[in-house]
Amino acid sequence: MNKSLFLADDDIDDRMLFEDALNEVYTGVDLILAIDGEELMQKLQQRLPSLPSLVFLDINMPRKNGFQCLREMRERTLLQDIPVVIISTSNEERIIEESYSQGANYYICKPNSFEKLKQAIHDVLSLDLQLRATQPSKEEFLLQY
Repeated sequence: MNKSLFLADDDIDDRMLFEDALNEVYTGVDLILAIDGEELMQKLQQRLPSLPSLVFLDINMPRKNGFQCLREMRERTLLQDIPVVIISTSNEERIIEESYSQGANYYICKPNSFEKLKQAIHDVLSLDLQLRATQPSKEEFLLQY
C-alpha cells in the first residue's frame, strides 16, 4: 500500500497508539503526525502540490481545532478534495452532525481497545475515498467500533 496519511491529534498517547495500530495493519504507509490543527495546516501547505491520501483529524485541539481545519481545507482549492476522517472521543450528536455538515467523509468515535482501533484503520483504508465528493449518507457517516 503506497499511501500518505496525516494524523492531527494533540494527545501524544493517542498519536503513538494510532501509529502502532497503523503499522500492524499496513506496511509502507507514510504517516505524518501533527500535534494540533495549526501544525497540520502548515505541514499540508509545505507538502503542496503533493497531497496525502487521507487526513485523520481530532476535533478538540489547541491553537486550531478540527472544525477550523476542516473548514479551511474545504475552502482551499488545493486541499478541498482530500478525504477527512474525524476521529474523536466525542459521541455527541451535534458534534457528529457538525462534522458531516462541514464536509468530513467519515466520523469515528475513538475505539476503546487497540484491536478495535486496528479494525477502524483497516476499514477506513479499505474504503474508496477518492474525493471529498464521495461523502456517504448520514446513516453511513458514523463508523462505530
